[in-house]
Amino acid sequence: MLTAVVGINWGDEGKGRMVDLFSAEHEIVVRYQGGNNAGHTVVNERGKFILNLLPSGILRPGTVNVLGPGMVLDLEHLTKEVAHIRAQGVEISPEHLKISDRATICMPYHKMMDILEEDRLADKKFGSTRRGIGPVYADKYMKKTLRTGDLLFPDKLREKLADLVEWKNITVQGYGHEPVSVDGMYEWLEKYAFPWREYLCNTTEYLSEQADAGKSILFEAQLGALRDIDFGIYPYTSSSSTIAAYAPIGAGIPARRLDSVIGIMKAYSSCVGEGPFVCELFGEEGDRLREAGAEYGAATGRPRRVGGFDVVASRYGVQMQGATELALTKLDVLSGWEKIPVCTGYEVDGKVIHTFPVETVLERCKPVYEYVEGFSGDISGCRRFEDLPEAARNYVRYLENAVGCRIGWVSVGAGREEYIRL
Repeated sequence: MLTAVVGINWGDEGKGRMVDLFSAEHEIVVRYQGGNNAGHTVVNERGKFILNLLPSGILRPGTVNVLGPGMVLDLEHLTKEVAHIRAQGVEISPEHLKISDRATICMPYHKMMDILEEDRLADKKFGSTRRGIGPVYADKYMKKTLRTGDLLFPDKLREKLADLVEWKNITVQGYGHEPVSVDGMYEWLEKYAFPWREYLCNTTEYLSEQADAGKSILFEAQLGALRDIDFGIYPYTSSSSTIAAYAPIGAGIPARRLDSVIGIMKAYSSCVGEGPFVCELFGEEGDRLREAGAEYGAATGRPRRVGGFDVVASRYGVQMQGATELALTKLDVLSGWEKIPVCTGYEVDGKVIHTFPVETVLERCKPVYEYVEGFSGDISGCRRFEDLPEAARNYVRYLENAVGCRIGWVSVGAGREEYIRL
């Protein structure tokens, strides 16, 4: 069984919490794209964990976790993230964590370039996390990066590095910054990259063998459909493909087909960063929703923009992901709202549209809001759909019909067991 868990909206949907849940039924969990530019938050009996590079399955003993070739890896960040997780009592070894020998290394100069460009853009910035993701993906497609497999050949590594640094310094000095040092970059590799050599493997060979043996594999995406480089709110997107169809490619087994796609979407909307966010709520209503949902970025701590559930964006996200089933998260956050805001359409140039348009049109759109009956009370103890207040059940069915895909899970709290299987 090959299953992808993906975001339906702008990211921040609660994928980490759901992957942690689904990983109990899977033997292997794979991250297939992105880097440490987003975070997944998981709460279990050992405490709260914020994961940026590690798959959420890392918290399940006996689960093998893979960082695929579609990823860009800041190995300094990985070193510190693993140290922090180990300090919380999680065992991590080459048997527990495998890193593709074709993954791209995010170097310190990529982070520096990210910061320099965002500062240059000033008010026109993209809202980057300043962690080097855009620059390293750009270099990847220019075929000017180091890959993790290069670490296994140190006699050739320094020569490759010197060529890359010579080229990169043309741009670096164009920003008025001092040139990058080859010696400094090599020392960084020795300190943070070389120790990971024993974790490297051919993920194509490994995952193909495991799939042939009937092992269940879970593919974990970062961010959501609306941050996809091709189908998202370009250019305010990530620099990789967040779409489920890319999962086998980014994992290293492109010939395999997914058996199911579980889309994760919130009971309301949230968004970190710049770009059009039509359903955004402001003032007292927005502040109330942000605080109730603790909507602050797991990777950056930035306050998230919030809004009511966006039917237009969510229906589009379901379509782009090819979701076969949905998990609805954070329903509990809406408890206590007398009327729940739902964005049912976009008004543009005096007309109401119900399909998700390109960015130039999105920037002119205004939300069309309707309000549905709210509910109250603590629902975190509910374990059957029938246990929810009637208005909460009606809201779930309303969303299900609106986006055209079955909701199979409802999260009623942050804890590992605080969910309902429909």
